Amino acid sequence: MSRSAHPAGPRHADVLPEGHYSAPPADLNALDPKVWAHTVTRTDDGIVSVGGVEVTTLAEEFGTPAYFLDESDFRARARAWRTAFGHDADVFYAGKAFLSRAVVRWLYEEGLNLDVCSGGELVTALSAGMPADRIAFHGNNKSAEEITAAVRAGVGRIVLDSFQEIVRVAHIAQSLGTRQRVQIRVTVGVEAHTHEFIATAHEDQKFGIALADGQAAEAVRRALTLDGLELVGIHSHIGSQIFDMAGFEVAARRVVALLAAVRDEHGVELPEIDLGGGLGIAYTSDDDPREPHEIAKALSEIVTRECEAAKLRTPRISVEPGRAIVGPTAFTLYEVGTIKPLEGLRTYVSVDGGMSDNIRTALYDAEYSVALVSRTSDAEPMLARVVGKHCESGDIVVKDAFLPSDLAPGDLIAVPATGAYCRSMASNYNHALRPPVVAVNDGEARVIVRRETEEDLLRLDVG
Repeated sequence: MSRSAHPAGPRHADVLPEGHYSAPPADLNALDPKVWAHTVTRTDDGIVSVGGVEVTTLAEEFGTPAYFLDESDFRARARAWRTAFGHDADVFYAGKAFLSRAVVRWLYEEGLNLDVCSGGELVTALSAGMPADRIAFHGNNKSAEEITAAVRAGVGRIVLDSFQEIVRVAHIAQSLGTRQRVQIRVTVGVEAHTHEFIATAHEDQKFGIALADGQAAEAVRRALTLDGLELVGIHSHIGSQIFDMAGFEVAARRVVALLAAVRDEHGVELPEIDLGGGLGIAYTSDDDPREPHEIAKALSEIVTRECEAAKLRTPRISVEPGRAIVGPTAFTLYEVGTIKPLEGLRTYVSVDGGMSDNIRTALYDAEYSVALVSRTSDAEPMLARVVGKHCESGDIVVKDAFLPSDLAPGDLIAVPATGAYCRSMASNYNHALRPPVVAVNDGEARVIVRRETEEDLLRLDVG
């Protein structure tokens, strides 16, 4: 068993008991390529670089904490997903993982579509030039204003999440003199092997319309009768940070069964099926994520097999990788502040960031790796807990990891695989300033999301 088999959290996972730690790595200076972005290396002088720029240079220019994103890695991963699924399927990048106008432009250039779930994400996408027909709009409680903006923009599809939303979207589309392409999100009764807060296809949660008791079938019936809607498919999403394809197989089987029921009852074969995202990435060396071509092959075979059994034409498949694209491409760089050894337990290493720039450890009990990156060290390993500077005992960045015992204030350490959700979920807790996102590529670094300033904080405070 691995204590980090499911970095989203230990619940629903087979984990080692608290306090049972893996042995320290053989080489604390080594950087596992499975965990770090593609261009991250350690130079001859021992300093880690990304995109050809050393972290000491980056820290001097941009400060810490900061997120550094490997642009070439992001583009390569986006291309890998696009290539794996080919022209007979659609790949929608899940913008909630991390979204900025630079990222939108990269996605457009690499041929991906975009999934958004708020008015803010929608306006960001449109302002950066993403064609509206390549955007899908999600969300369990879209406001009338958000729906109106999406319909007016001409988004490619809106994913309907409730009976109320079926009527709401139909009414708005009809009042604007158009028919809106929609999918219906169904909950298929599959509980993904992940943390309960990010498992999204069992019935006891807020997303979607349940297959149970004929609710999804009734939702389809209503959508087909409304003039403002063009129902094009069924959407399913079973959770996040998933390594096992078994859940997707069950979900696909149940969604295809619904498509067959729709054909039999209404004489309509819906042309699309969206299986969502949620594929896991490596946060630690113990994790073993699948490659895009493996995922594409498995999903295609599952859907084709189920459709052949139901005598249905195979629908066009959509997927929504977000974390799987951006997650591994970035790391967060911190400066060490204070070091507190607790004899017989561990050493607390405090950094200049914390839960305001990475809430996932506190929220999901997520696990991360960490490395000394401003130099190498031959010192003995020490069991460390990397913590932030916030006024919370739960302000933990990396729960348990090994760092060199000669770690000192002023050293730079980095936490990899923070491209997804860390900046998206960042906060101003304790009035912290949210860090910048810096893209690095081919020896050059540029800010794509600037660091917040004290003036930004005060500008919002009108008191």
